[in-house]
Amino acid sequence: MKFSKNDIIEVKIEDIGVNGEGIGKADGFPIFVKDAIVSDYARVRITKSANTYAYARLEEILEPSPLRVTPKCPVAKACGGCQIQEMDYKAQLAFKKNKVKNNIERIAKITDFEIEDTIGMDEPYYYRNKAQYPVGEDKDGNIIMGFYAGRTHSIIPCEDCIIGDAVNGDILRIIKSFMKEFAVRPYNEQTGKGLIRHILIRKGFKTGEIMVCIVINGTKLNHAEILVERLKQINGMTSISLNVNKENTNVILGNKVINLYGEGYITDYIGLVKFHISPLSFYQVNPVQTHILYGKVLEFAGLTGKETVWDLYCGVGTISLFLAKLAKEVYGVEIIPEAIEDARNNARINNISNASFFVGKAEEVLPEYYEKQHHNGNYATADVIVVDPPRKGCDERLLATVVKMQPKKIVYVSCDSATLARDLKFLVENGYEVGRVQPVDMFPHTTHVETVVMLSHKKLTV
Repeated sequence: MKFSKNDIIEVKIEDIGVNGEGIGKADGFPIFVKDAIVSDYARVRITKSANTYAYARLEEILEPSPLRVTPKCPVAKACGGCQIQEMDYKAQLAFKKNKVKNNIERIAKITDFEIEDTIGMDEPYYYRNKAQYPVGEDKDGNIIMGFYAGRTHSIIPCEDCIIGDAVNGDILRIIKSFMKEFAVRPYNEQTGKGLIRHILIRKGFKTGEIMVCIVINGTKLNHAEILVERLKQINGMTSISLNVNKENTNVILGNKVINLYGEGYITDYIGLVKFHISPLSFYQVNPVQTHILYGKVLEFAGLTGKETVWDLYCGVGTISLFLAKLAKEVYGVEIIPEAIEDARNNARINNISNASFFVGKAEEVLPEYYEKQHHNGNYATADVIVVDPPRKGCDERLLATVVKMQPKKIVYVSCDSATLARDLKFLVENGYEVGRVQPVDMFPHTTHVETVVMLSHKKLTV
């Protein structure tokens, strides 16, 4: 059976897709329904139909699922940020565990492994220490700040996001008032006119330090000193800057930062490790869960103080510095030069001397290092290798080198369980076995889940 666009049908939701959409069947034909959850019985409108499946929009919930809750955010359905806020939080955690488990079983063809329940948050709101708000105007020319609707660049006004810090709304209202007073216009993507594009806000949850960075389509902001004085009235304000981005691009931040107030960075801690965070720095957005995530990395690595550890895709050295506290030596690799500068600085301010960092692609740096050492008769070894790749996963050349180096343990940190499963398949086929798998809920109310996997070499004693 095939449906046509705008057909209206009734369907019972039986499963959840990887992106949080409800999945039901009509005469055996799969229907993917945004904003529906398991056990909803709903009336839906077909928006797209293919030969073997269809997409639909939720028209009316006829019988709500017992897992359905009322979202705390009034724009949760329109905003693209929280895909599953209408699902009970315990059900969200179960969904994420099953998502990881199913991908490993389906893609990696691995069934003999131990997967823990997803580690959630006691308070799954106001957890983000970073927010990026696009600035625009509505059809009446009023300034609006908020978030993009899903798969669009239409701004949904939202100044008090319930997964961001409560101070963000106060900051946005000060900036909006300033813009109105001095006739500062928001950037228009269609015309390329207007000045203010985005507002970036970061907060150190341990230190209370706050950063505001205003992304502009120009090189200066008139009357900036007045805005600085107003923002300084907010308790904890530590850094205020402009970021220059005059490109016609979807990339939020440009490369040039103009400091208006403070040292140009804020500080924060994950556990006992201190970090300097600039507007361009990568830093995990959920510090509470990051501490838990890194704790699992250390637990799975099982360090005794004698190990040589490689941390691949190390970013600004967050995991590297945690490892260095318990390892003999740590080598971090990251492609972004500025991130490596941050990593070295973070090592310095923490008095960590046993961590070294290399700039380059991990899939090039590690094989070149291994081949050079092997050519000189020095067999490059690592006791533990930690990988925390981007969403696309690890390059196969990198995995092949990891296998050659034969570390006793590999700890794989993943933000995408599908590419994780693909890479696990390669490692298992080349001498490793999956031990423990731990999902961690870094982004409550979204479909994203972080996963830490411990792999051990089958022939080497640990």
